[in-house]
Amino acid sequence: NVALILHSSEWLHYGIKDNQYPFNAKMTESIISLSKANSAHEPTMFVVRRQSDALRQTPLHCHARGQLLGAENGLLTIDAGNYRWVVPATHAVWIPPDVQHGLRSHGPYSGWSVYIVAASCNQLHKAPAYSPLRIVTEAVNRAAKWEENSLTAQQKRLEGVILDEIQSLHRTNLGLPMPQDLRLIKIARMLCDNPHDCRRLDEWATWAGISPRTLTRRFSSETGFSFSEWRQRARLLRSLELLAEGKSVTTIALDLGYENVSAFIALFHRVFSTTPGRYKDHNY
Repeated sequence: NVALILHSSEWLHYGIKDNQYPFNAKMTESIISLSKANSAHEPTMFVVRRQSDALRQTPLHCHARGQLLGAENGLLTIDAGNYRWVVPATHAVWIPPDVQHGLRSHGPYSGWSVYIVAASCNQLHKAPAYSPLRIVTEAVNRAAKWEENSLTAQQKRLEGVILDEIQSLHRTNLGLPMPQDLRLIKIARMLCDNPHDCRRLDEWATWAGISPRTLTRRFSSETGFSFSEWRQRARLLRSLELLAEGKSVTTIALDLGYENVSAFIALFHRVFSTTPGRYKDHNY
C-alpha cells in the first residue's frame, strides 16, 4: 500500500498564508480513510461530498486511487505533482494514482471528490490536469447517490461517461509550474509567501546562491516561463485568492507590489479576459 505522506508545519510545501479564518476553524481530517483511498476492490468508483463552515486544508499525501475533485462554490488552491492551481467552482482537477497532492479552501469548504480504482485509470492522464467542467458535474451529482458496493449496469455506463470526461480534460493556461532545482524552489516558495517582494533577478540569485545566468536558464527550462513571467503568474494566482477573501482591487494591487492599480487591472485582463472587479462579481 502507498503510505500517507504528511508534512508538519506547512499546509502545502509552497505555503500560502490565510489569516481571515482562525486556526481552530480549519478542517484537516481526511474525508475518507487511507485504506479506502488505496482500495483496489469494488466499487470501482465512488463520490464523496463534504460541506463545512470551516475552511479545509489537506497536507500533502498520496493514495492508490485516482481522484477528480472540485468545489461546489468558492475557491480552492491545489498543489499536485509539480503544479499549483487556483480552482474556482467552474473547474476541476484530475490527480492520477500515487501523485502527491494537497488542498486548501479559501473560506468555508464545499466540495466533492471522485475516487477511481487504479486499474480504471490506465487510459487516463498520467499527469495532473486542470480544466473547466462540462457535463461531469451532473454525472458526479448522480454518482454521489450510489449506495451499492458494486455498480449496476446503468451505473457502469455513467462511470464510463465520467472517465471519458476526465480523459478529455486538458491543462489550461492558469497553472503555476514549480521548478525542480532546490535553489529555485527556495526562491519560488519565498515568492509564493511574499508575492509583493520586488527584488531584482540578480538579487534573488545572490540570495539563493546561484548565478543570474543559471537562474535565468534553469527557471525557463524547468517551468516554461521566464523568471519575470513566473513571478507575475504567481501574483495573479494570489490575486484570485485575495478576491475570494473579499479584498478590494486597489488593496490587492498594492499588496502584491504593483506600481499602480491600472497596471494590475491590465495584466489581469490580459490573462483572464476580464477585469478583477467583474471576475469577483461573477465568481463570488
